[in-house]
This record gives sequence, structure tokens and C-alpha cells, in this order.
Amino acid sequence: MANKPNPKVVEICKQFILSDEDMKKISNNFLADIKKGLAKETHPKAVVKCFITYVTDLPDGKETGDFLALDLGGTNFRILSVHLENRKSEMINEVYELTKDKIVNTSVVLFDHIAECLHNFIVKHSLQDKLLPLGFTFSFPLVQVALDAGLILKWTKGFDAKDAIGQDPVNLLREAIKRKGGMNVDVRAIVNDTTGTLIACAWKDPNCRLGLIVGTGTNMCYVEKVENAEMYQGDRTKEYVVINTESGNFGSDGSLDFVRTEFDREIDSKSINAGHQLHE
Repeated sequence: MANKPNPKVVEICKQFILSDEDMKKISNNFLADIKKGLAKETHPKAVVKCFITYVTDLPDGKETGDFLALDLGGTNFRILSVHLENRKSEMINEVYELTKDKIVNTSVVLFDHIAECLHNFIVKHSLQDKLLPLGFTFSFPLVQVALDAGLILKWTKGFDAKDAIGQDPVNLLREAIKRKGGMNVDVRAIVNDTTGTLIACAWKDPNCRLGLIVGTGTNMCYVEKVENAEMYQGDRTKEYVVINTESGNFGSDGSLDFVRTEFDREIDSKSINAGHQLHE
């Protein structure tokens, strides 16, 4: 016969069980925060920023060609070579480590390391003679101003290249590639990892309308009507635009305090960005 759970353990665990009413309140608070992020008047103070991605079209599965992808957003980063043809994909994938001396340093140190790894990947897989378009997945809060340009708002997940705040990561990457040399690469777009996930899944299933990441951090994006995205400054004849919610910051204004426990508070107090990214 199985032993009964320790009453003390049961008592501690009770506080992690949310009622239906709690879940409804969280849902309503989240929807209210999304609306604040989308609206011009409330966007500056919104905790769920709902950044515009400038991605207004999703793939239909008919795309063909050779592409590079660079995925930066955690303790490791990935470089991929992707071949698309006849609704099928072939992919080469390499993972590279990012040590603390690279991610807590200057932007030059960080991006020169990335460019070095990119060069090694290109040489290893004999891609030097091809002009390759590159998609840059950048999984940090970013104010996007075009499909291939944006401004770093802040670092999360233990990264802290302070001089990069307010700079364009695409430009930082392009300059690092230029310094390294020996690469025929054209950085065409920058997207959040949630947006990249949505695009990749939409290529396989055109009904996909939401991208979700649960990893080193958590975040989600979704397809919104352009008419509701008041911060969008692109072509307003487009019907839809992908919104990067930056939902990891949900609750940082106190809206989740009613379900936070002593353990949540202790973890937050010892994190590198205490008081922020509470949902994450």
C-alpha cells in the first residue's frame, strides 16, 4: 500500500493549485495588458509591450531556396543551413556555447564570437561560394522599426552587454561579419524566437496563428489585425501583422501578486532582473 503524502508537503503544495476563478482573473488581466500594449496611448507604460514585428505574411509551403538562420536567445546559440524545395526541408544544425565571459561583456565581444562561429560553420559546410540570405532570431525585448532593423530594449536570461542597449542587433551582427571577413552573407530579417516558431510551423500548417516558447525564458506571439495594432507604422493595407507580446513580463506591475508565493518572491529577489519578467 502506498504511503500517504506528508501533510506538510501537501500543505506547501496547496498554494500552487489555482482555482478556476484565479485562472479567469489571470486570463482577464492578460487580455487587458495585451490591449494596453497594442494601443498608442497606453503602450509606453504597458508591461506586456506587444511589439510590432513587421511580419505581415506567413509562408504557404511553396517557398524554395537555400537560407541561413542564426538563433540567439539562451546559454547556447544555433546556426542552421536550410534548403527548401517541393514542400520539404533539409537542415544542417550546429549548436555553439555562450559562456558568461561572452554574454556579460561588450557588444563587440559578444557579436565577434557569434561571427567567428558563423564563419566556422560556413567553412565546415563549404558554403563560402554562395550568397546566403540570413534570418536572425533575436530572443530579447526589441523595438522593431523594420523587418531587418530594431533597437535593443533590454537584456534578459543572464545576458548583460550594456553598451548594446538602444543599438540595432542587425547592425551589430553585420559589423561583426565585416570585421571577420570571408563570408558572403546578407542579413535579411530579424525576428523573435516566438515569431520564428510561428513562421516555421505555419510553413507546415497554414492554420498556425500563435507561436509559444517555454525554455530559458517564456514568450508568445500571435497574428493580430492591423487595425488593432496602433503602433504599426508599415503598410496599413495589409490585413494582419504578427505581434511579439513579450508576455514574460506579464505581472511585473503587480497583477499576479494575488497568486505569487514566498518561493516566487525569493526566486525573483535573487534573479539578475528582480522585479521584471515575473511571469517568466
